[in-house]
Amino acid sequence: MTLFIQARRALTGAALAAPLLLAGCSSTPTDQFYTLSGGAATVVPPAAASAPLFFEMRPVTIPAQVRRPQLMVAGKAGKIELMEHHRWAGPLADEITTGLSLGIAANLGAVDVYRNPAPAGSALYRIGANVQRFESKEGGYALIDAVWNVRKVDGGSVQTCRSVFQENVGPGYEALVAGHRAALAKLAAAISAGVRSQVAGGTLACVNNP
Repeated sequence: MTLFIQARRALTGAALAAPLLLAGCSSTPTDQFYTLSGGAATVVPPAAASAPLFFEMRPVTIPAQVRRPQLMVAGKAGKIELMEHHRWAGPLADEITTGLSLGIAANLGAVDVYRNPAPAGSALYRIGANVQRFESKEGGYALIDAVWNVRKVDGGSVQTCRSVFQENVGPGYEALVAGHRAALAKLAAAISAGVRSQVAGGTLACVNNP
């Protein structure tokens, strides 16, 4: 009889523990994925263009500290925190490259022909960018510091500028990513202005905020 009671108590305890175990499993954080290149863009056709405008957006380089799938967020005392469950949809360098390509194409009504031949006789502008700082502070700011250059292929001098854009952001990682998207859009606008100056045959004075 005693053995029966003990076995019954053991089964009852296991039954009571099962929901707790299931609850623990269901509370595991879900990975969240973010992109810098989503959303609709408004295309602004080039005014009175004599020929279509084509450009090559070269792959962007980024600091080693942020070459990770996870968001890297500034902490206290110079620490960087890795947000395991908040990740970029693709490699961050690719996200930035694609975001710039789409932004420049939209600003200029142009076509990115990287790794594709441009039509014979068309003007082609080569663009490069080196992101020197990509800083994230949840509930604080999103910052992009980049050195970029524009050059007309087959002639023309290289224009090199540095742009730093910082966006204040509210709490949450969605707001942080939105801040980076806004900063990236401003960088794309600055580079677009550089391309316009090359098209016009002039030299644009480098400005931090276009």
